[in-house]
Amino acid sequence: MFISQALAATEEATNGAPDVFPPFDPASFASQLLWLTITFGAFYFIMSRVIIPRISGILEVRSDRITRDLDETQRLKAEADAAHAAYEHELAEAKKNAHGIAMESTEKAKADSAKVREKVEAELASNLAEAEARIASIKAKAMAEVGTIANETTGEIVKDLIGGKLTNAEITKAVSSLVK
Repeated sequence: MFISQALAATEEATNGAPDVFPPFDPASFASQLLWLTITFGAFYFIMSRVIIPRISGILEVRSDRITRDLDETQRLKAEADAAHAAYEHELAEAKKNAHGIAMESTEKAKADSAKVREKVEAELASNLAEAEARIASIKAKAMAEVGTIANETTGEIVKDLIGGKLTNAEITKAVSSLVK
């Protein structure tokens, strides 16, 4: 019922004219063409006078910048190639000079080292004998103190870990059982 009332109200509003979509109504074609021409002309004017010149200016500036950057890159590449060639030449010269110096130094060092080696070997033999004697005495002394150090370390570890305190006899007994 509601739908039929809506249809009746629509027919009254259109005065009984047939329902035609307004853009397809032949009576409005002339005004549609006029407004299409005005709108297209306005958009064409805005595009040709404002937007396209701005875009072409931006593209021209970018093109110039790219061209300058490419030219600068080529110039810097040429400089880098020249510097690399000079570096390679200097490096080859330096290697040749270094080889000569190294050979000369090697011969001199061999002669000097032969003289010094004999003297050093005699000193080393006496120093070695003294060092072995000192090492033996230090080792004996250290081995005598290992038990004391182990007991003290164990006591400190137990104190830090569990917060308790053990007697020296308990610590000695624990360390002795681990060493065996």
